[in-house]
Amino acid sequence: MQRTYLAFQRNAKLHTLQAVVTAVKSVAALEEANKSVFKQASEDDQVVVTDQTIFHPQGGGQPSDVGVINSANGASFDVSMVRMSAVNDGEVLHFGRFANASLTFAPGDSVTQIIDSEKRNLYSRYHTAGHVLGAAVRHLLEAEVANFDELKASHFPDSAACEFQGLIEGKWKDAIQARVDEYINKNMPVEIDWWDENDFKANGLERLIPDRKAMGMTDEEKFRVVKIIGAEVYPCGGTHVDTSELCGKTNVKKISRSKGTSRVSYVLP
Repeated sequence: MQRTYLAFQRNAKLHTLQAVVTAVKSVAALEEANKSVFKQASEDDQVVVTDQTIFHPQGGGQPSDVGVINSANGASFDVSMVRMSAVNDGEVLHFGRFANASLTFAPGDSVTQIIDSEKRNLYSRYHTAGHVLGAAVRHLLEAEVANFDELKASHFPDSAACEFQGLIEGKWKDAIQARVDEYINKNMPVEIDWWDENDFKANGLERLIPDRKAMGMTDEEKFRVVKIIGAEVYPCGGTHVDTSELCGKTNVKKISRSKGTSRVSYVLP
């Protein structure tokens, strides 16, 4: 099975895209590992696979895009969630339902993908804001908190937070907010680049080198990184706004601690 080309990683400003259908499957016909991805699906729901996509699959802390896929014959497929296949490496599964069950796609059909632009922008703002928060906490507390490191993050609007190794006391909340405000107001450019291992080493960021084999990447492929100019660089496959200011006011909600780790939650207006 051919990997789906992730067009949004090269140009996140594409909100419509022409693609070719490579497969249409009922959820009932999916492999068990992929059925488990769509636990809330009914037997009438379908999965569409295309040669390329502008739909960001859920992953990396970011929710999936939603939208619609249309064909010239009048078939319309409402995309309610998008995931990476658990079976076929690099294959993107668009999950949803045809508006008219008698009008569907067939492999080889040319289709037009259209994402929900309002949600894409919201998810991009949250994702960039999460990296701004991570950078702010690192720069402020890396030398203050024992065994400090950045762990993972959720950029879902209803549960956005960054997790860190080490115990961050509540007294740091105002200082973190001030540093986040500073970075947002500086209107730092946000750029996408493609690095190999040597690029990480040349920038003193060996700690960030991803696991190539675990990601199913060839030796020739480069890692996608997001650079918040003046702050930090992160390996990242998600979508972002063009500058830190476009995140909008990023409010630090609270700091919680458990079993040697700390969670700093945030919310956007």
